[in-house]
Amino acid sequence: MSGAVRVAPGRPPSRWQVRVPGSKSITNRALLLAGVAAGRSRLRQPLRADDTLVMAQALRDLGAGVELDGDDWVVDGLGGPPRADASLWCGMAGTAGRFLVPVVCAGHGRFTLDAHEQLRRRPLGPVLSSLRSQGAAIGGDAFPLRIDATGLHGGVVDVDASISSQFLSGLLMAAPFAREPTTLRFGALVSRPYVRLTLETMEAFSVTVGVGDGELGVAPQSYRAADYAVEPDASTASYFIAAAALSGTMVTIPWLDLDETGQGDTELVDHLRAMGAEVVSRGPLTLAGPSRLRGVTVDMANSSDVFMTLACVAPFAEGPTTIEGIGHARVKESDRIAATASNLRRLGIHVDEGTDFLRVHPGVPVADVRLPTYDDHRIAMAFSLIGLKVPVVLEDPDVVAKTCPTFFALWPVTGASVSGAG
Repeated sequence: MSGAVRVAPGRPPSRWQVRVPGSKSITNRALLLAGVAAGRSRLRQPLRADDTLVMAQALRDLGAGVELDGDDWVVDGLGGPPRADASLWCGMAGTAGRFLVPVVCAGHGRFTLDAHEQLRRRPLGPVLSSLRSQGAAIGGDAFPLRIDATGLHGGVVDVDASISSQFLSGLLMAAPFAREPTTLRFGALVSRPYVRLTLETMEAFSVTVGVGDGELGVAPQSYRAADYAVEPDASTASYFIAAAALSGTMVTIPWLDLDETGQGDTELVDHLRAMGAEVVSRGPLTLAGPSRLRGVTVDMANSSDVFMTLACVAPFAEGPTTIEGIGHARVKESDRIAATASNLRRLGIHVDEGTDFLRVHPGVPVADVRLPTYDDHRIAMAFSLIGLKVPVVLEDPDVVAKTCPTFFALWPVTGASVSGAG
């Protein structure tokens, strides 16, 4: 698929289900930890998409074994941090770039790391500052980076996690390799559930972390191989859940359990409930859309990756919807607040935009508007929701390959029609 895709309303089934691919956030955490663990790990039902393929290749370049076995990845770990010179490509994957840099610094050797222009523009300074405070020798303040690694000394480390929780997660996963115990201190923290996800993944690979108020303590220890099942991606599931809310139908997401998952983006379910949807089952998640949606005011600081999902439901609600706490979304793959507001305005929807909020007013979108996707997979997937109500044309649909290459093949399960638009 290339050029553009047209998404148009069809006949949604009253009840349906869709199995979404594995979580990108979990897959890349588990891949990295399996890559530095002692022994052979198996990752079951992982996501295979651009972001995770980049991580897998980087681990191979560092000397780990990463091979496919059916739908699983089998990983022969290094048994510790990298100890060989290597050049690594991080693509557009923030989880690759921001996780690999600390782990490489914890090893020994000369490393170069580079990335796509999009990731080069995204902030990296806070994690580099925390690593330099532990003795890391890093050339550059953004990708490309040159690292002469001699290990990390640990100690008390201040971390600015107010822009991205990935900074704290990356430092946390590298901390067991430090020569001395490490205490990571942080103040403001966005996307807090992702740090909890990191802690859960580390525990699965036999590393424990002390959790305090505003700090995390890690003693020197080793990762051990694991047999690890990857949950469905809650961020990808969000579009299908929202589709049911929009169409007044019932969707089931197999293997996604609200009581078991640590993925913060399931918070969207609560917001859709506030708009009138009903949770029929928490596990597997089954949600039924209402006959009418109502506007809400919500804080999505902990689930900003899916604020665009809610924003694309909002025009069809009775009353405005205000989404707050999302300022850090301006430094993601795109300035997501600006991109979402701009596309909604192209559709004729009244939007108020602030530094860290978006207010979407009810309206009837203009049909067959051509929308840019800003080289951002989540913009492409979120605005497919508009196509459930009026036809919409999305440019550069292949951008979804970052996290869900099969998205437009799956989308017709909602009842929408999907066709090339040139």
